[in-house]
Amino acid sequence: MKRFEAYGWHCEYVEKGDTDLQGIEDAIKRCQDVKDKPSVIKLTTTIGFGSQLQGTGGVHGNPLKADDIKHVKTQFGFDPEKSFVVPQEVYDMYHKTADAGAAAEAEWNKLFEKYASEHKEAHADLARRLTGKLPEGWQKCLPTYSPSDDAIASRKLSESVLEAIYEAVPELVSGSADLTGSNNTRWKKAVDFQPPNTGIGQWDGRYIRYGVREHAMAAIMNGLSAYGTLIPAGGTFLNFVSYAAGAVRLSALSHQRVLYIATHDSIGLGEDGPTHQPIETLAHFRALPNIMVWRPADGNECSAAYYVALTSRETPSLLALTRQNLPQLEGSTIEKASKGGYVALDQEKADVTLVSTGSEVGICLEAVKTLKDEYNLSARVVSMPCMEVFDAQDKDYRLSVIPDGIPTMSVEVMSTLGWEKYSHEQFGLNRFGASGAYKDVYKKFEFTAEGIASRAKKTVDFYKDVKPLRSPINRAFLQLI
Repeated sequence: MKRFEAYGWHCEYVEKGDTDLQGIEDAIKRCQDVKDKPSVIKLTTTIGFGSQLQGTGGVHGNPLKADDIKHVKTQFGFDPEKSFVVPQEVYDMYHKTADAGAAAEAEWNKLFEKYASEHKEAHADLARRLTGKLPEGWQKCLPTYSPSDDAIASRKLSESVLEAIYEAVPELVSGSADLTGSNNTRWKKAVDFQPPNTGIGQWDGRYIRYGVREHAMAAIMNGLSAYGTLIPAGGTFLNFVSYAAGAVRLSALSHQRVLYIATHDSIGLGEDGPTHQPIETLAHFRALPNIMVWRPADGNECSAAYYVALTSRETPSLLALTRQNLPQLEGSTIEKASKGGYVALDQEKADVTLVSTGSEVGICLEAVKTLKDEYNLSARVVSMPCMEVFDAQDKDYRLSVIPDGIPTMSVEVMSTLGWEKYSHEQFGLNRFGASGAYKDVYKKFEFTAEGIASRAKKTVDFYKDVKPLRSPINRAFLQLI
């Protein structure tokens, strides 16, 4: 309780929590009377109170035995010979509560109608937010890019999206777990959510400083999303999303529209080294049901990630973003990337398909020239910014992206786990990274045009006599249940 006292909370303690029901009721009322701070009530209770096993771990994980059930019922005034009996007074109490709730809802609806007549625009905005729909035409604000545009880190591309859409999507709130300057999650005119008397924010601020506590940030965002009318986004390093894994899982399990902006997405973050470089993180969250894991390769893909994340009302999204600059791709568009995977570079009668994500897509495109010059092999390149969205496309489309008859090699500078769904061979990093400038680290592990090309050559040689060679997309069945 000292911790909550230190926070400035109102604290209550009921020592005899097993029996002092009036004390509990009084503590609740005192807390309700405190209007300017949160409250916490500490109760001292006995586990399994009333059971023959009370006070032991035996009542925690196992059902009570038949004789103990009768014992408990006798203790508390129930007929020990009857089961699944609800006393009439309980029904009466619940019906009374339900009637009071219905009356309160009717009163609120009447007030909301009055609000519509007095504040037409505000009413329309709130009514829209309550449905979960986004403002009409908001997507027109999403930035688009051409190959002639500068190479930009995808964390900066994400910042550009937030800057472009924050006015068009007023329910979007952003924040960071004490990494604002690195995550780029704050638009220029953002106001911090803070009490006005602090001088550092306002109650209507849309930027939340979560502190160095990723799990709490994710849990708070779940609460904001569950309450409704707000869409929360919060940032940290991709490697540190693991600290929030329990709350991220709850986002997926409870169908919350929450955006995890996860920067410094690979060994490309450089000098911070293996402690900060995610290796297993994407495999972990890609294995989690009902979450979209995006790793965009350029600006159009980043805009697509935001478009799909914001329009998916019951699915959280994780955006894995780079520290290093990425070139704008020749074949990318928001529409193509919104399918989760697409052909970034096609080639008739190609010898190999390279399928990749994020920063490695640009390197794969460089490897195409190396393959041609050094091995006289032609290659197709597929960008796969989001496996989950790609898996939702029809089979014909997926086979057009990763077709039969061509060996496929995946390239992603982290764990290869999961890539067997899309490739015959996998080039990745199944070990911890290294500390150093990102180009040096990529060179050390051969994530270069030459390193990719040499492995692609080996892939072509290995599968040259496999006839017919089926696409990894062609399977007996998909585990989509």
